Amino acid sequence: MSEKIGILTGGGDCPGLNAVIRAVAKAATYKDWDTYGFLGGFEGLLSPVNCRKLEYRDLDGLLLRGGTILGTSNRGRFAAKTGHGQIRRVPDEILLEAKHNFEQLGLIALICLGGDGSLTIAQQLYETGVPVIGVPKTIDNDISATMMTFGFESAVACAVDALDRLHTTAESHRRVIVLEVMGRYAGWIAATAGIAGGADVILIPEIPFNYDSIVSKIQERELRGKTFTLVVAAEGAREYGSDFITSGRTGGDREARLGGIGAIVASEIEKRTGKETRVCVLGHLQRGGGPTAADRQLCTRYGIKAVQLVAERKFGTMVSWCPPDMTDVPISEAIGKLRTVQPECELVQAARALGISFGDEIAAGLDRYNDTAVVSSTAG
Repeated sequence: MSEKIGILTGGGDCPGLNAVIRAVAKAATYKDWDTYGFLGGFEGLLSPVNCRKLEYRDLDGLLLRGGTILGTSNRGRFAAKTGHGQIRRVPDEILLEAKHNFEQLGLIALICLGGDGSLTIAQQLYETGVPVIGVPKTIDNDISATMMTFGFESAVACAVDALDRLHTTAESHRRVIVLEVMGRYAGWIAATAGIAGGADVILIPEIPFNYDSIVSKIQERELRGKTFTLVVAAEGAREYGSDFITSGRTGGDREARLGGIGAIVASEIEKRTGKETRVCVLGHLQRGGGPTAADRQLCTRYGIKAVQLVAERKFGTMVSWCPPDMTDVPISEAIGKLRTVQPECELVQAARALGISFGDEIAAGLDRYNDTAVVSSTAG
């Protein structure tokens, strides 16, 4: 009789989820195992159980398909983080119900794809007695126990494409354009895309900004004959001394929804400089679409390693990419401590070497609002 494993996708969707599902199911097939996918995230574990067997033919086209064929959720009875990252214990009766249903299906393991919140749930299930394997997923790239999470590279590619397009329209109209990207408490997307896409100002959660510094950078560019400026702002970026900008309610069964910093920064820049300023919010475009080639191979390797960990019965672990190898770490060591951009790290220093401002210093050689550095107003 074939052994059976389960798989689910939790938290927000991102490019590459289907590629991992494909890799898990294919690797399981060659071990003569059956794979069952739980629908709607962790909620699929509850009564009535919502799952289906993944047949080999179901895997066609998944490598390049965005989203998740299993569906997902980042709220509900399994919400493990609320507000601004506060840990919430899933009620014991919910965990025990999920464990009972898992056992009734005769599964030998549950592979959970998700970020810090979903892996926190996975750890709680493991502590309840469910044999769990975790796979790190988040476009924010903020899980500390792996070199890179899948979905990040695809999100960066989306942001860079947007910057390439905004560059031409900003230059044509001599405008300042602010691009708001995802990144709640970690600025990896903004910093990486900003460097790759030629941004002039990068605003990230780890480095509080001030408007004098941003205006100073725009003035410096004007003096150098550059009549346009590109600003990339992570959704979690904030002015020095201010709180996060939220676009939805906090608390309850979900984390605070950040967003709106781009519009605020754009408005302030226009008021202070007189330059015509526009804002573009990428939002869920970064989550949508298929994965890049780099993410496809990374997802495939993650999925294969997850099946290997099941075969070795190394439960309670998360697959970790430690180049050049795929290895594993305890889930308990991978959660609760986000991997953030350190203000003095090489990535930030590389950006500064190019003259990119992080909004925390005045451009060299400029006094604040001096008479020499006149900012031109609207296009002419």
